Amino acid sequence: MAENSSSLLDRSRTVAGPGYNRWLVPPAALAIHLAIGQAYAFSVFNKPLGALISGDPAKPAPDDWTPLQIGITFSIAIVLLGLSAAIFGKWLERVGPRKAMLASSLCFGGGFLIASLGVHLHNIWLLYFGYGVVGGIGLGIGYISPVSTLIKWFPDRKGVATGMAIMGFGGGAMIGSPLANNLMTHFKGSAPLGVAPTLIVMGIIYLIFMQFGVWTIRVPADDWKPAGYVPSTVHNDMITTANVSADNAIKTPQFWMLWVVLLCNVTAGIGVLETASPLIQAVISGTAKGKGMDSTALAAAGAGFVGLLSLFNLLGRFFWSSASDKLGRKVAYAIYFGLGVVLYALAPTLGANAQLTLFVVVACVIISMYGGGFATAPAYLSDLFGKYQVGAIHGRLLTAWSTAGVLGPLIVHYLSDSRKAEGFTGAAMYQTVFYTMAGLLVVGFLANIIVTAVNERYYEKGPVTVEAGGH
Repeated sequence: MAENSSSLLDRSRTVAGPGYNRWLVPPAALAIHLAIGQAYAFSVFNKPLGALISGDPAKPAPDDWTPLQIGITFSIAIVLLGLSAAIFGKWLERVGPRKAMLASSLCFGGGFLIASLGVHLHNIWLLYFGYGVVGGIGLGIGYISPVSTLIKWFPDRKGVATGMAIMGFGGGAMIGSPLANNLMTHFKGSAPLGVAPTLIVMGIIYLIFMQFGVWTIRVPADDWKPAGYVPSTVHNDMITTANVSADNAIKTPQFWMLWVVLLCNVTAGIGVLETASPLIQAVISGTAKGKGMDSTALAAAGAGFVGLLSLFNLLGRFFWSSASDKLGRKVAYAIYFGLGVVLYALAPTLGANAQLTLFVVVACVIISMYGGGFATAPAYLSDLFGKYQVGAIHGRLLTAWSTAGVLGPLIVHYLSDSRKAEGFTGAAMYQTVFYTMAGLLVVGFLANIIVTAVNERYYEKGPVTVEAGGH
């Protein structure tokens, strides 16, 4: 296509000119991740969605949706996040981030609109299709769309760059949760618990907000380098100067070891996120001060704890990924898993003994490393496989997240329900959950140790055009 007739969405129209300030790129990435990070706040809809017929979350009607039916919506979204990231990763590298971000915004915003129709008609399948399938595709494309671009803009600070974007996903719930609550309160007089119009407004808000990222994103020219940047002459087997394609990357043992690493990190983190609110309420109830608290106060404390974890999830993504630039990715993950095993094993004892302050500190550190694991992964992949098609490789790695999104809740609910059936109550119900997650972290620790430099036989032969994705 001739340059003068090319679409505004074409990658060629997003190449930055000489003198462009690369620090203008992270805000564009944040605009996407802060929006799609709303997925972490989906639980704010759980009770209202379960009372659309009765109008009272405390007294659901027989025809109301069950917690299990509603929970499937989020699971579908996470599964589609990983699958769409894997499927559309190479397309993203070919067409560039602008077209991918626009597709993400249309899917994510449109998913809210379809979901609102499902709520209005009380059709669970439309809710699944809207928020789960269409919205989940938007999640996947949006999650990976800025990452490879940031890595190319910041070859000297890959951890900082990916941390800046991915911390937005961790912080999305801090915006999405109060926004949804306020809108449902505003609309509760015009629709059952205000859910359907809230979904419409949120879909439109996110669609518009994401356009900032769509139209301000820029990619560097193929020969661009930061001013004064001199690649390190110190040889490091774990940082390649070659490039590996997405199709070859999945043939390497390194990719699958990192897949196991991410699976273990995410599954263990979900163990904390899934149990956070009821567990902290149980711990508080065991303290002298907590014994006199009513259920409303305990619920408020649980919500506050979840908010605190969201904050550390966000901060950990930036702190740990930035630290990995100095420590190295392999060392960073060794800390996540090594320290994590100790803290996960310690948490049940602190909970059982009602050591509230220490328990909160431990949980916050755990969740910061959970977020750090997400943010460090793209830089780890770039070190091992090069910048060529790193977005597509990252997309395929995120299928581990999809798997963990199903596996994590299953493990948590099975183990806690088993303990409950045995007569355990309070914090003791979750003891085996934390011990099992500690065991998973041991597996992740061993998988990370096994990761070595990629064999040269997987390298691309001859020069490659990084931004074109080899197309």
